[in-house]
Amino acid sequence: MNSKEWFKDAKYGMMIHWGLYSLLAGEWQGRRMGSLIGEWAQQYFRIPLSEYTKLAGAFDPVYFDAEEWVRLAANAGMKYVVFTSKHHDGFAMFKSEVCGYNVCDATPFKRDVVEELAFACKKYGLRLGLYYSQDLDWAHPHGGGYTAGKTWCGSEAYLVNNWDFPDDAHKDYSICFEEKIKPQVKEILTKYGDLCLIWFDVPVTINPDQTDELFRLVKSYQPDCLINSRIGNGYGDYVSAEDNEIPQDAKEGMLFETPCTINDTWGYKSYDNNWKTPEEIRRLRHHLNERGMNYLLNVGPDYLGRIPGPSAEVLLKAAD
Repeated sequence: MNSKEWFKDAKYGMMIHWGLYSLLAGEWQGRRMGSLIGEWAQQYFRIPLSEYTKLAGAFDPVYFDAEEWVRLAANAGMKYVVFTSKHHDGFAMFKSEVCGYNVCDATPFKRDVVEELAFACKKYGLRLGLYYSQDLDWAHPHGGGYTAGKTWCGSEAYLVNNWDFPDDAHKDYSICFEEKIKPQVKEILTKYGDLCLIWFDVPVTINPDQTDELFRLVKSYQPDCLINSRIGNGYGDYVSAEDNEIPQDAKEGMLFETPCTINDTWGYKSYDNNWKTPEEIRRLRHHLNERGMNYLLNVGPDYLGRIPGPSAEVLLKAAD
């Protein structure tokens, strides 16, 4: 079975948003994000890097167990896992030789989360895909997003770190692309075995030549690794729908996946308890699958490495 046939047959996967933002849990200096998504906390609160990087020193999730996560996905009927190897905050959840701002070098935890998930997926027969933010990087002076205004989270957040690095007029995404993005994408392609897909996101600054180069880079190391449409500029092996988009009609001739939340956030927020019911999850899954679309359902583990109990409970109850 080739990769596209596998993807079409898989139908159901688990997305996992986990990183330094999980420590904040949606709060900063006595304020809450309200309904906004937890992984955008640094941007929403405009937290200086000098403060945000302190979270790495506190990141020691003693209850993280990759096998427990993957077993949950398998028991829920999921066929693949998509994990956030690096989100917009620029912090890598894998051992990176490119940048010391990573889970092995900058935290007391010192364990390669991607490596442990790769082993667990292999053991339980699930495929592993990796999310990687290829445009936005709030830790790099030339991270992308500076061409857009205050457009995210209902016009409550910018896309770029313009508090630590305020001179948008002289930013050059190509520097970030060459120094960090390409080398780290090469790392995740060459260190963790076969990946079923790479899940890129928010392509606003990356130009067509850079997208082409990144697409070819992935295929040069892993020809069977699928690439989602959020790589940008019309590239991609399959379509990533808008967040929580539930199309009513089938997308004929297209590989299609809808990424969805199990509550109202992607990254962990301690006070977001608006969990979908098992019946709703089952209904959405069947609706999408009957139209030839995959259902990628997200969980947001907490700062100790635990998938919240209500998430696990509804996933297992929603299993066919």
